[in-house]
Amino acid sequence: MFTHAVRGEGKKITYQNACVDCGFVGALNSGFCNWRIDFTYADTDNKTYRTSRGKTHTECEIHPMRDNSPQTLPRYGKACAHISVNSVRRVSQCHHITK
Repeated sequence: MFTHAVRGEGKKITYQNACVDCGFVGALNSGFCNWRIDFTYADTDNKTYRTSRGKTHTECEIHPMRDNSPQTLPRYGKACAHISVNSVRRVSQCHHITK
């Protein structure tokens, strides 16, 4: 399960985290190898205006995780987290940022 948490008020994000909670599935294999978590921000017209690209981790991990720094967005829209494995986007989760 891919989890994306966003905390804050209005356009101000005070905390943002994305991670994989594999539970028993992760314990059955080596986890995720060559993974990266990116955060993207889009306006209300669904146009992406900012991307925070994560580091590619060549090691294998059962629970990939990334935090992003607090920030104030220039406009309302949505904040998304994406995990890629071997340079292929596997899953995304978004939160709408509204008044």
